[in-house]
Amino acid sequence: MAEKRYYITTAIDYVNQKPHLGTAYEKIGADVMARYKRMCGYDTLFLMGNDEHSTNVEKEARKRGLDPLDYCREMSAEFQEVWKNLSISYDDFIHTTEKRHIESVKKLFARIDEQGYIYRDRYSGYYCESCEEFITEGDLVDGMCPRHMEEPKVIDEENYFFALSRFEKPLLELIENNPGFIEPKKRENEIVNVINSGLKDVSISRIGKEWGIPLPIDRDHVIYVWFDALTNYISALGYGEDHPRYRKYWPADVHVIGKDITRFHCIIWPAMLMAAGEPVPRRVFAHGFLSLSGEKMSKTRGNVLDPEELEKLFGAEALRYLLLREVPFDGDGDISIEILKNRYNTELANELGNLLSRTASMIVKYLGGSVPEGPFGNGSVLYPETAQGVERFREYMEQMRFSRALGAFWPAIQRANKYIEETKPWELARKDGSRDKLEEIFRQLLAVLACSATVLKPFLPAKMEKMLEILGTTPLSPEELPPGRAGITGLEKLEPLFPRLQAEKSQ
Repeated sequence: MAEKRYYITTAIDYVNQKPHLGTAYEKIGADVMARYKRMCGYDTLFLMGNDEHSTNVEKEARKRGLDPLDYCREMSAEFQEVWKNLSISYDDFIHTTEKRHIESVKKLFARIDEQGYIYRDRYSGYYCESCEEFITEGDLVDGMCPRHMEEPKVIDEENYFFALSRFEKPLLELIENNPGFIEPKKRENEIVNVINSGLKDVSISRIGKEWGIPLPIDRDHVIYVWFDALTNYISALGYGEDHPRYRKYWPADVHVIGKDITRFHCIIWPAMLMAAGEPVPRRVFAHGFLSLSGEKMSKTRGNVLDPEELEKLFGAEALRYLLLREVPFDGDGDISIEILKNRYNTELANELGNLLSRTASMIVKYLGGSVPEGPFGNGSVLYPETAQGVERFREYMEQMRFSRALGAFWPAIQRANKYIEETKPWELARKDGSRDKLEEIFRQLLAVLACSATVLKPFLPAKMEKMLEILGTTPLSPEELPPGRAGITGLEKLEPLFPRLQAEKSQ
């Protein structure tokens, strides 16, 4: 049987500023998917990284009186500290200033050049330094870049070009023959419209720059930032060296990106790979944006939330859950401190946390902390809701619809809480001969809790590991849920797993 492997990547980040919550949202989503796939038995490789050959990065370094490379290393440490605090479990972290990346970029350029897809010509037009992108006059809004609302520079220089226009038909065939290559569907429709409107060849070099990778065929030019950056997905695998890692993991199973960079990932990147004779990624998933109290969050607008500050309020574990529960990963969503706090108190503290605390305290009080192991199946009251919740959870997880996945399983937790109210163990315990019935009630509750801890582990890794330890069990593969049996010994009264947030904590 072929080994199950899974390669997932995120967009690499400019290091001219620390990551904000929108950046963290992408990384958390990809991390949840990577953790889920590992739990399903896949040999998973999760790649992240930093995009360092940027004019904006060089400017920020000079402003601080630093050498650009020293500045990049300093910022990389800050980025990785944020990711560590948010429990992002990447397996590799690529820097575009690393030797392995630089060599791969040069080799990819050379292969595309050998196939006749690169030529020299003069470029005259608009260039937005914040986007690191050439833009057309038709894209401007009142003479400004529509994304950053700043006036672009007028560039007139000799550049090297990639013959993107020759890939209109191959790209359309790729999308048509591979349903799900671009997700969600609305992003695919946008890309198809762009291709059908006609593709123009794109500049892939800048002249007279020092900060960047020198062009192999012309040392006066450096490779344009997007050609450089996109190559990270294969440079981390040792592309160009006949590396076993490349042979094992490429093509990527999914590139997780923001919806604002779909043209680069769904048009330019697959065209580059086709030109070099390499396989294209299997899927590009473009997540939406977070807005803060109704306004799009962005560094340029200065209305970003610091993930480290939110981590202090909610805890890193809960923040991961809250973001992916509140905002659909395939769409946009609005958040505020109050929205997140209400979600925390309702679902994590009142429903999940309370279910665990009540179940544990009653088992300790009425059964001495032990419930003999027994079956949990079709004859169990809580089984149908739990089994249906798991099935729908798995379906939505494969689609990377995380909010829907959580919402699909959550009724099982709510049903378990209702079951406690229906069976009233506190009354049953006062009756003689009630032990068998009590054991059956708590066995079902324990099964739901074990199932909950397993499906929620990608979102709340440390908290759910703690919950599994309390329950005296280990996580099954999501494909093996619901658990067929449940029981416990030596249970003791617990501290709340998710202490309720008080009003003053959000001030």
